Parts: sequence; C-alpha cells; structure tokens
Amino acid sequence: MTPARSAKPAFVRALNSGGRTIQRTGVSLVRLDAQQLAAAACRRTGLEDFGDGAFREPLALVVRSLDTEARLNLIGRIAARQDILRLLSNRLKMVEDARRHPEITSGAIRRPIFVTGLPRTGTTLLHGLLAQDPGSRAPLTWEMMFPSPPPRPAGPRRDRRSAIAERQIRWFHRLSPEFRKIHPTGAELPEECLVITSHAFVSFQFQTMYDVPSYESWLEQQDLRGCYAWHRRFLQHLQWRWPAGRWVLKAPAHLFGLEALIDTYPDAGIVLTHRAPLEVVGSLASLTAVLRGTFSEDVDPFAVGAEMTRRWSEGLWRALRARDTGRVPSRQVVDVLYADLMRDPLGVVRQIYASFDIELTAEAERRMREFLGRNPKDKSGRHRYSLEEFGLDAGEENERYGAYARRFCL
Repeated sequence: MTPARSAKPAFVRALNSGGRTIQRTGVSLVRLDAQQLAAAACRRTGLEDFGDGAFREPLALVVRSLDTEARLNLIGRIAARQDILRLLSNRLKMVEDARRHPEITSGAIRRPIFVTGLPRTGTTLLHGLLAQDPGSRAPLTWEMMFPSPPPRPAGPRRDRRSAIAERQIRWFHRLSPEFRKIHPTGAELPEECLVITSHAFVSFQFQTMYDVPSYESWLEQQDLRGCYAWHRRFLQHLQWRWPAGRWVLKAPAHLFGLEALIDTYPDAGIVLTHRAPLEVVGSLASLTAVLRGTFSEDVDPFAVGAEMTRRWSEGLWRALRARDTGRVPSRQVVDVLYADLMRDPLGVVRQIYASFDIELTAEAERRMREFLGRNPKDKSGRHRYSLEEFGLDAGEENERYGAYARRFCL
C-alpha cells in the first residue's frame, strides 16, 4: 500500500469502491472522449471558436491516455473530465474576449522573471517571495483557473471567482490531505505556469497528476514554441484590465523549454534554483505518488521513482545545454542555491535584483519579510519520504547527477 493510498479518507475509499463495483458490470460511469468533451464545452459556454486548432492533437492524446492508461478511479475520472471541460471552456471564453477586444493581444510583456529548476528546490518559496514586490505581479491560482473575463485590479472585495477556486481547493485537500504538507495551494496564492500551458494541452501538468505515458512520450519530443505563444497570450489576457509592471512566473517544467521560452520572451530573466539531487528525487517521487494516488488506486511507487528521476534529469540537462550553447544567454540567468535561499532569503532576492538591475524598495523588502514570517518551513506539517520507498538507490542517483552536483557544488 502506498502512502498516498493509506492517507485517503473513508468517504473517498467508499466512493471509489462503489465505482469499481459498477464498472465491473460493464457500465462506464464517466466518459472520457475528446470530441464529446469539446462539444460539451461548446454547449456549456454557447461558443464554438477555440482559436488555433493546434490544441486538438494534444487534447486527443491526453484524453486517450487518461482513458486507457491512467487507471483512474471514479474520483479520478470525474476530476479529469471536469478539468478538461474547464480548460476547453476557458479557451472558448478567452478567444471570444479577444474577438470583442482585439487590443488584448497587443499588450506588451517586458522583462518577465521566470523561476525554474528541479522540483523541490525552493522554486515555490522564491516565487512567493518575489511576488510580494508591489512592482511585480504573479498570476494567482484563481486567475489561472477562471481567466475570463479578464480580471480587474484587486480591491477591497475579492473577485467571486476566488471564492469558487477556494472551494475547489478545499475539496481537493479533503481528497488528498497529505498534499498540503508538500505544496502550498490557495486561490490567492501565486501558482505555476503549468496551469497556463494546460490550456494549450501541451503541459507537464497532466503527468504530474496522472500516469499518462503515451502523452508524455509525445510531449517530450515537441517543439514548445507554440505552447509559449499561448503562454504569452494568456498573460496578455490577464493584464488587459490589470496592468503588470513586471511578471514573476514559475515552473520547474520550464527546464524542458528554455529555448522556446527565450524565443518568446527575449528579455526574460531566468532564475535557476539548485539543491543536492538526493534531497530532490525522493521528495519529487513522493509528491507525484500522492497526487496520482488521489486519482488512481494503482500507483506503483517504484515505477514513479524511476519515471521521475529519468524525466527530470533529462529536463535538467536540456536546460543546461541550452545555456551552455548560448541559446539562453548566460547574462540572463541567475543561479540560486537552495541552501542560500533557506539561510538568507532576502540576500538571495538582492542577488537576483542586482543581476537584473531591479531596485529593491523598502516597501518590497517589508512585504517580503512579512511573507517569510507568515510562511515558516513545514507550516502545514512535515513532508516525510525516503529514497528506498520509491526504489531509488543513492549510489545510482549520485552517479546520475554527479556532474551537475559537482558543477554547482551541491
């Protein structure tokens, strides 16, 4: 029994058990079909134009993988269906918004900052810290979940979509109580760019939540420039009525697409976080097992461990090759060690700001200190894991990441 399965609440186990019983009769409780989902989104919104049709191939691939490979339980099938419907509905609404207001797609995005690095290397903490600067803006969870109509500046009254997002997050925490110990989530918190790119259906979001090997194999071979073009359009949408002086963005998955990122945002600053690999791979495998275990009764921790370390070591080397070949100019990259971030977070911020010629104002520093006070390490409980429970051997992992560790003195 995996840790993810053993932590499930009784009502979740009962619901999934009932679903298995019904499915044994041959009845499909929740259908997953790309064309049917697209038609349902059109009916839900009253719209028909999805914009660029490039999304249809990855949509079909991910839905097929979810239906035939992910071994979803009843809750997993419901969640996957609702998630795909929401993404498709958002696309329809955003395309309609741009049709009515063409100026949305002409908005400039200047000198964005992207935080990336292997998962579990402090990217979330650093992203949240940088987002405290009044001169910066990070996309919030509710804005990514419900981007249409374009949000207005935050005022004394919260957007009603924030409350809807918060209720959905609370339900997810009931389904997966362990997850809050691993990754902070909240409607008003900054969130990863994976939520943006999932609207193009070219996103590592899906492999994090579900076991979708066919889709993932396809994704790893793709030119990601079209995905980043959608990413840019999404930011333009969010900033149309709420101007952003400087976007601060984050996702470990940017490691796989740094060349496409820099082609899309030539003046971007990239912050690359580093942590001792043996402290990373077990934590990453644990996060993935917990997430997938929410939606499937069949999560093999050894398979998860092998998959995660293979995939993310490849992503790491892609990013370093892009940097070493000059495709991503070194002057636009700042390296941050996890140990330094934990020891002196504001010192790391000063290093980043100095490198990108940004002024750290007294107000920004005050807000950052308050953020650190509100978010101590292990705020929601300690995340416990080991290499052994995911079939990972310390010697093999040291060999796999040895050159990287030596390069950054980890």
